[in-house]
Formats: sequence, structure tokens, C-alpha cells
Amino acid sequence: MSIFPALPRHSGRLAAILATGALTAAVFVLPAKAETDPRAVLKTYADIALAGYEDALATAKKLDEATDALIAKPSAETLDAARAAWKAARIPYQQTEAFRFGNAIVDDWEGRVNAWPLDEGLIDYVDKSYGTESDENTLYTANVIANTGIEINGRKVDVSTITPDLLSGTLQEAGDIEANVATGYHAIEFLLWGQDLNGTDPGAGSRPYTDYDTANCTGGHCDRRARYLAAASELLVSDLEEMVGNWKDDGAARRNLLDGDPAAGISTILTGMGSLSYGELAGERMKLGLLLHDPEEEHDCFSDNTHISHLYDAVGIRNVYLGSYKRVDGSLVEGPSVADLVKAADPAVDAELSGKLDATVAKMEAIQARAVGGEAYDQQIGEGNSEGNAAVQAAIDALVDQTRSIERAVAALKLDAIAFEGSDSLDSPDKVFQ
Repeated sequence: MSIFPALPRHSGRLAAILATGALTAAVFVLPAKAETDPRAVLKTYADIALAGYEDALATAKKLDEATDALIAKPSAETLDAARAAWKAARIPYQQTEAFRFGNAIVDDWEGRVNAWPLDEGLIDYVDKSYGTESDENTLYTANVIANTGIEINGRKVDVSTITPDLLSGTLQEAGDIEANVATGYHAIEFLLWGQDLNGTDPGAGSRPYTDYDTANCTGGHCDRRARYLAAASELLVSDLEEMVGNWKDDGAARRNLLDGDPAAGISTILTGMGSLSYGELAGERMKLGLLLHDPEEEHDCFSDNTHISHLYDAVGIRNVYLGSYKRVDGSLVEGPSVADLVKAADPAVDAELSGKLDATVAKMEAIQARAVGGEAYDQQIGEGNSEGNAAVQAAIDALVDQTRSIERAVAALKLDAIAFEGSDSLDSPDKVFQ
């Protein structure tokens, strides 16, 4: 097969997956009977991107309001409300991940909002089981919340005032270390839940609301923790506002697609679908954790929300192929799609790929059903849980299978072969244990 090249692990960042020449040299040929204009397909894709990021922004604003309420009046109720708002915000955002791996503007930006895994000791206190140092990260336990000064690459840095600019400009990937994640959904997740110390046993993180109660403070430095949470939430909103702007009529991401070669644009859509299916979701986010039976390798590891994130990644892939997105308010954004192009070129390939996308979503829903029934994703990948392991492996297999059909769709449209992102956990699993 020509797909699935193995690439290094990248903590959620794009790993130089595209051969630009291959995309720009692609020749787009459709049967004469085809009525779907490729540019109309690109417009639908951009419209869905805009709607998805608008929904992500709207839910992030609600999260920001909920964290403000927690800070203003810490209680079990306001903490639960902030956690619920965080979970709600994940649903639209995860569906936008299908716009990664080909749209350079998205790829360059994504690490600010969804980078993982993170060394949480950079941000706040951690359990003694976390350890005190790392050979790979001198900021492993820097604990910005507890300290007004830290050292980055031998340079003393004042962190006494916690602001969005400090998080994004100084702490994010400090020391050029990707695990130093100071911003985005997962930093906020850690601040709301704390570490999940249950391993593959039941239970998520259990940070108490008193970690934000300056009158009855647990964990120490409750005022600084509140400022960090407020800054991170504010920054998430501003980052999403930026991406919404990029997909509006005059936005750079939309213009890059609609003003360029239609073949390159269609290749971008299929690249995002295949790379998220294979290397990122099937490989880095699922197979790696299953091989290691390691709960630290689950995507939403503090909240035990991974089943939702994985499901809506799969839904997002299907959205862009079918050219249809159901918004948070229930309305539909839809139009001419890649599915229409593939159906015109080879109806059998379209039927095959559409069926496999549905099958993958069904396998993800099976994982979700187990989680709703009381067996969280980290329990499902636990060693010795044969039924849980099988449910996760079935979803991985479905993702790999649909990626093969995505490649057939590329061939049906007579596009040059596309190099999808790979993963050692799928391509060279022995390396995972070295």
C-alpha cells in the first residue's frame, strides 16, 4: 500500500506529513456527467469549518463564564458547572479536528488549544507519585502557580503576574519542549479536575473546589490558581475567535482554499480525513495507549472524557466527507460534498467509504456506551480487560479500514497519492517498547 508512512510521535502537532508538490501537481478529472463543482465542495467545507469553530467559540465563552463563576463563588456546584461546560465545549471542537493536517493555518494554531500530553507539574501541584524531575524537561515540576519565578534554559523568568500573554508567550512549550503545555483545553481540564490518580481503576481527577476558595484554601496559592484558570479560559476564547476569523468570507484559511487549485483543495480535505483517521486517532490516541495499557496515554486523561473526544473526532471526519454538520443549536450546515464527487467518479467507492465511516462511528459509540455504563476509557484499555480492549481495538481497526477506503477515493478522483500521517504504534509497534 502507498499510504501510512511512519512518522515520529508529535504530541498533537503536525509532523510534516504533506508533499506540497504532490498536492499542487494533482490533476483533477471527473467524468463528463458529473454536475458537482469542486469549488462548491470547497465552499461547503469552509462553511462547515466556520460553523464548527463558531460553535467551539460559543461553548468556550460559556466555559469562560462558568470558570468565572467558580472563581467568584467556589463551591461544589460551581465546580461541577465548570466541568460540565468544559465537557460541552469538547463536542464541537473535536469535530473541527478534521480540518487539521493540510490547512497550514489550522496546523500552526492547533497546538495552542489542544496540545497533549502535558507535564502538569509545570502548572500546579502534583502527587508525589509524579516524581520530582525529568531528564527531558527541566520544568517538569516548575509549578508556576506556587512560584513567582522560574528558570527557563538557565534564564530566570518572572511569573509573578499570571496573564494570557505569560501563558502563551512564555510558558507554552517553554524551553522548546512540547510537553510544556500551558494553554488550551487540557490545561483548563487539569485545573478543573486535577490529576487522575486512579490508574485503570474507576474514577477521574478529584480536585476539590476549595482549591479556589481563598478563605478556606486547599492546595495552596488559591488566588494564583484562580488567576491561571481565568487567564487560560480567556486565552482559549481569544484563540478560537482568531480561528473563526480565518474561516469567514475574507478569512485567510477560506481564501487559501477557494482561491487556489481545486485539486489541491480536495486533496487537503482527504488529507485531513486520512491523517486524523490513521496516524493521529487510530495510532497516537488509541493504539499507543492500548499497547501500553497506560491511562496516561488517553486524550482527556484528567476528566475521563476520552470516549467523547474520540467519538466526535470520528463524527467530524464523516462530516467533511458528507458535507453536512449538525450545529449545537440543531441546525444543519450542508452542501455539495466530496462524497458527491466520489459518487460521480465511482459509486462503489463512495458506498464503501460512506459505510465504513458509519461503521467507525458505531464502534466509537460502543466505546461511549461502555463509558456511560460505568467503564471509562482508561479502564477499557487496562491490562487484563479483554472485553474493553476488544472494544477499543475494534474502533482502531475500523479507523484503519476507513483510511484504506479514503485512499481509494483519492484514486477514484485521479488525484496524486497522498501521504497520510503515520504512527509507530501501528506501523512499527516494536519501537513503542524500545
